[in-house]
Amino acid sequence: MTPSYTLKILADFASAHTLRDYPGDCSRLHGHNWKVEVEVTATALNEHEMGMDFKTIKTATRELAKTLDHRYLNDIPPFDVRNPTAENIAQHFYQHLSNTLNIDTARVSAVTLWETERACVRYTED
Repeated sequence: MTPSYTLKILADFASAHTLRDYPGDCSRLHGHNWKVEVEVTATALNEHEMGMDFKTIKTATRELAKTLDHRYLNDIPPFDVRNPTAENIAQHFYQHLSNTLNIDTARVSAVTLWETERACVRYTED
């Protein structure tokens, strides 16, 4: 049986957006205090007996979140073209963090983006 370790960190940022062509209140400028959960799945432990150092995951996530923090998302690529929905923001985190963090024995497996305390989206890829 292959071992599997799921590591999870939590980061946050605040930003504003408008949803283009949305038939409701969210088409107007509004903001959120977003929470980002990043899951990394490891199949082996490194020389320190870690799947991946939490510090490595936190640093990469916080650096990416900083590019969106206290910003109007509609002005920032790719959201200047793509609608800055929770789904698209979660995908953005997943793809960027995968490029930064993935190694042979550990990969980003999911990103959950919380828009409010009661609403989130979880993004994964097969």
